[in-house]
Amino acid sequence: MDGTYKLLLVLHLVSVVVGIGGVMLNGVYGLQAKARPGPGGLAITEANHVASNIAEYFVYAVPVFGVLMVLKASAWDFSQTWVWLSILLYVVALGIVHGVMVPNVKKMIGLQKELVSMGPPSGAPAGGPPPQVAELERRGKTLATFGPMLNIIAVALIALMVTKPGL
Repeated sequence: MDGTYKLLLVLHLVSVVVGIGGVMLNGVYGLQAKARPGPGGLAITEANHVASNIAEYFVYAVPVFGVLMVLKASAWDFSQTWVWLSILLYVVALGIVHGVMVPNVKKMIGLQKELVSMGPPSGAPAGGPPPQVAELERRGKTLATFGPMLNIIAVALIALMVTKPGL
């Protein structure tokens, strides 16, 4: 392992820690936002969204440095199970993020803004909570389903990097 490979490894690991680590606890922030309806919950959701957007750049850097490491090291090859399976899992995770997570979070922020702009209720509404509340609940359940899946994929990717099956 020469100096270039070691630099790529450091950059790859930093990208994993900041990128994937930066979003692994998003569900905790979601629960905290739910526990604080109104402006406080909206602030938590928006702050988490900003942090996740920053982490996203590091997530995109993960395969860049990983591929460069495979190209640099004579011991690694794209036909090895741990390499191609890692790439496949990464693509699946990105599909979940961009197809499910991001659209739901953006919509939830909009719904929270609508609820905050409505102000506090003027009494017990006869028809129950506003429709935004039910939609927030539904979208929150979707995130609660897919978020753990992404965490499992992240752990699987780390396990593949450590164990290198098919080597």
